[in-house]
Amino acid sequence: MRQRRFIQCDVFTSVPTRGNGLAVVVDGEGLSDQEMQAFAAWTNLAETTFLMSPTTEEADYKVRIFTPKREMLFAGHPTLGSCASWLRAGGKPRTEGLVKQECGVGIVDVDVSGAVPAFAAPKTTIAPLPPEKLDAITSALGLSRDRIVRTAELANGPVWQVLELASAADVLAADSGKVRYPEYLGVGLIGAHPPGAECQFEVRNIAPSSGMSEDPITGSLNAAIAMWMYGAGYWRDPVTVAQGTCIGRQGRLFIRRDDNTGIVWVGGQTCILIEGTLTL
Repeated sequence: MRQRRFIQCDVFTSVPTRGNGLAVVVDGEGLSDQEMQAFAAWTNLAETTFLMSPTTEEADYKVRIFTPKREMLFAGHPTLGSCASWLRAGGKPRTEGLVKQECGVGIVDVDVSGAVPAFAAPKTTIAPLPPEKLDAITSALGLSRDRIVRTAELANGPVWQVLELASAADVLAADSGKVRYPEYLGVGLIGAHPPGAECQFEVRNIAPSSGMSEDPITGSLNAAIAMWMYGAGYWRDPVTVAQGTCIGRQGRLFIRRDDNTGIVWVGGQTCILIEGTLTL
């Protein structure tokens, strides 16, 4: 055991304690898989990350991401929170304004040149949602089929069963207590707010792998949805998404597509709450 630098932050919000909490062990070198998993279970946050030296010259650092129960190949709020923590700890990107993070899905770019940092949504596989999964989800949540606009199964590391509902009100009315991990995993709901609202869409991630009834704010889910929506032509302009409303959070995700490169960027603010050392 030794002293290690530790940062705890709140991601996808400008209001401390109203986003998605993340624990970051800045110098994670030398920890075993078992030690990392045990510490992530102890923090009991949706995710805990461990930063270490990259294994490729292309990357600025490597991150490993753990929920209290398992390791994740990729997750959105740990990407932005880890990047913010790495920069806070003195990290300097090789390319000004662009951080390259190595993780389980490869290299993920993080644009830090603007007012709101944003990560490039990773490649997403889009497939029809199997009828048996749709039946199980709608039955468990008590959803009316006439309120379902479209569905898809999306994979960008995690796998998501996504239902677009007719309105944000439909999304907010769903009872997250009716579906639980591991019987259900990665159920995503999205619906549009009325014109003129602060946010264009409301998103919820229920039955997350963390074991919580609902994830506060989920960058990877929103990235997968954005890849689906922009790719199919349902979205063209930048959008602002709210998440966490039902559990008292004020999550805000700022999503855009670069028409020149085709890259979808998922942005959000990070608040640093705690800095110190831990013995691990």
